[in-house]
Amino acid sequence: MNIQDYLKQVEGFGEAVDEREVLKRVFGDLSIPKDFAENFVKLLHPREIRVSVVDITDETPTTKTFRLAPKPEEGEGYLPPFRAGQYINWTARIGNVRTGRAFSIASPPHERGFYEVTVRRIEGGFLSPHLLDSVKRGDEFTISGPAGNFYHEPLTDGNRLVFIAGGSGITPFRSIIREVADRGLDHEITLFYGSRTPDDIIFDRELSKISERHSNIRAHFVISDPPKGYAGKTGFITAGLIKESVKDIGGATFYLCGPDVMYRFVEEELQKLGVTKRKIKKEASGPPADISAEPGWPREVSKEATFSIVVNGEKTIPARVGETVMTSLERSGLYIPQLCRSGECSLCRTKVLAGKVFMPDRVLIRESDHWYGYIHACFAYPLSDLEIRY
Repeated sequence: MNIQDYLKQVEGFGEAVDEREVLKRVFGDLSIPKDFAENFVKLLHPREIRVSVVDITDETPTTKTFRLAPKPEEGEGYLPPFRAGQYINWTARIGNVRTGRAFSIASPPHERGFYEVTVRRIEGGFLSPHLLDSVKRGDEFTISGPAGNFYHEPLTDGNRLVFIAGGSGITPFRSIIREVADRGLDHEITLFYGSRTPDDIIFDRELSKISERHSNIRAHFVISDPPKGYAGKTGFITAGLIKESVKDIGGATFYLCGPDVMYRFVEEELQKLGVTKRKIKKEASGPPADISAEPGWPREVSKEATFSIVVNGEKTIPARVGETVMTSLERSGLYIPQLCRSGECSLCRTKVLAGKVFMPDRVLIRESDHWYGYIHACFAYPLSDLEIRY
């Protein structure tokens, strides 16, 4: 029996065929184009999007929010949808270096004509000073489509949410909070936002107003270096502080976004409260400032040493031990595909043909990649001369 004979025995199949013939006479050819799926996927998950800066807002003395809108000629001004909490990779060229960094989308998903990203100056940073000091309205850039899984998942996270932010780690939470407030969702959100001084608080007035107007959203600003006479919460985000404000700790899901040192401190505090690891979600924080302080670092290797990397059998470049393979490539004018720059997405997957690198255990690399010598260049540090292919 062939497939057609089998389908004729399925109840309702004949009626469906007759109905299709009627629709064809009315609407014409109903067949799906061969490239329909491919074009639809490209629309939702483009590799690159050309955008221009249409607005810049000063948030703090060290922070700005950039509103990025698509170029009309690029996909007819279309930006893919995203989930509140996701990020994009913003690519820029500085001299002969093309590089990119991941920035959480700070605007909510229902504002569809643009993405807003908030950039804070990083001391000793490379891209953030350029964006803050040199970028002006009308400048054009390339960004990636939205990515990441740091968002609310109703099936596993529930509706009681505790957000713990440090510094510019507030940006994904601003997107989620705006969505909840603007759309009237029933989530119960408690935000703890740690900053060094009151002047460092990003979105302070906006978040305060939302907290005042919506009983299901509470924002607590915690200042570690308060000025004399400051009346708000001070110190660090401790187990005691959390317990004071969160009624149902066991029924809450905790989201962490900020510097790596904050993660280590807060996770210990959450352990004191009996919060299990499966109830904690962390956004990737990127490579540490000092890789030699990472557990497992070989103490016999000086982070000041320099090796060489043979790239694709064509070019030899210098590589500093204290910098990632990706950074060494970029310093030499070579660009490697990237997205998260935090050792998670695997877009920068690179094969090591010879030599040795260090990658912390927290780098999310497939077991098969370990077997066959693949690394994530964004989080791999040379421990010898290398030969790689990407």
